[in-house]
Amino acid sequence: MSLEKPIGPEAILEKKKKYIMPCLAHFYKEPRQFVKGDMQFLYDSEGRKYLDMFAGVSVMNCGHCNPEILENVVKQVQSLQHVCNIYLTENFVNLAEKLAEVTPGDLQKTFFCSTGTEANEGAMLLASIYTGNDEFISLRNGLHGRTKLTMSVTGIQMWRTDPHPCGGIHFAPNAYCYRCPLGKKYPECDLACANAVEDLIKYSTSGHPAAMIAEPIQGNAGIVTPPKGYFKRVKEILEKYNALLIIDEVQTGFARTGKMFAIENFDVVPDIITMAKALGNGAPISAFTASAKIADTYTKPGASTLGGNPVSSIAGLSVINYIHKHNLMQNAQERGQQLYDGLVELQKKHPIIGDIRGLGLMRGAEFVHADKSPAPEELDMVLEEMKDRGFIIGKNGIERNVMAFQPPLVVTEEDINNVLNALDDVLTKLIK
Repeated sequence: MSLEKPIGPEAILEKKKKYIMPCLAHFYKEPRQFVKGDMQFLYDSEGRKYLDMFAGVSVMNCGHCNPEILENVVKQVQSLQHVCNIYLTENFVNLAEKLAEVTPGDLQKTFFCSTGTEANEGAMLLASIYTGNDEFISLRNGLHGRTKLTMSVTGIQMWRTDPHPCGGIHFAPNAYCYRCPLGKKYPECDLACANAVEDLIKYSTSGHPAAMIAEPIQGNAGIVTPPKGYFKRVKEILEKYNALLIIDEVQTGFARTGKMFAIENFDVVPDIITMAKALGNGAPISAFTASAKIADTYTKPGASTLGGNPVSSIAGLSVINYIHKHNLMQNAQERGQQLYDGLVELQKKHPIIGDIRGLGLMRGAEFVHADKSPAPEELDMVLEEMKDRGFIIGKNGIERNVMAFQPPLVVTEEDINNVLNALDDVLTKLIK
């Protein structure tokens, strides 16, 4: 197939229906075929230009087809692509060294793999090896992957497609202040959702869980963002029971929230951190990183065939260097604040926006009716119209009623103003 003659969305849908398993859905009633990316922009098969405000779900943090990153990747592809990490190559140890520098606290040693699911599965394996225990705590509405174990610790029913999930997994209430699962109000609640973790350990587990796994901001749950002190309280409870804290940074990592890792916003150092997505900026790579004390208990043979291959590793190194060189953490803070402030102004005019939350350039606007019930149909109408005007925005949430802003971190002040102005027009036009 020639890129100069795309087959078009209708032909893709026909082939998709015939050859792709039906579990894979797609956005939009009238989807487009994307054929080109250029930093914060996408182009479809008919030449239309779009501002991408979703970044492939927090993958393209450094922008589509970033020339500085691609230059290094192409050079590597032309010299050595793969030999497996049972042989010696340089890029993956250099990347591991760099991750030891940029991850919080004493996190030092890394295992490389290819997907976020694989990283989370590996992190839980490491927790079991280190503690000798095999029960896990997870959060309601969390999403951690699609393997047997990671799907079992996923707290969203639509993603728990395995009819026989693993046992020994216990779900704590998540810190969803807008719809508190405990019916309380912050800060008067005294972080009751965090305190519930101790009750769970006491009354639902053996008293010796291996670890708790949590996203610092729950992406698919609807950009659910805990209060500042939540993870500190949770960490104190886990340490009391000799359980580890695994922080899943697959969606939140690499400058998205204004910090290299989102957990840094909560002043907590996890025992194990997982990452993927933005680490490769489109190249398939993931990793889990732990302190030497924990990591050094993983001594039996373990390898991921494509994990840490030279091409993905040079992409990871290039991503971290680009983030620092171009001050993407600062841009995420500034543009994220601009986006948040603009959404607050829109909320005053358009009460269908019930809550605005998130950090940096990971922001969610929850669509609700007057009685606070979810409004997913209205959100779908708005997203379709925004797409037709040249803006790609995501959606998530348990009821699929949260507008998700997770753009490439290279977006500009003008870009944010453009999307806010278009959204104001669309809400005025469609929502009565």
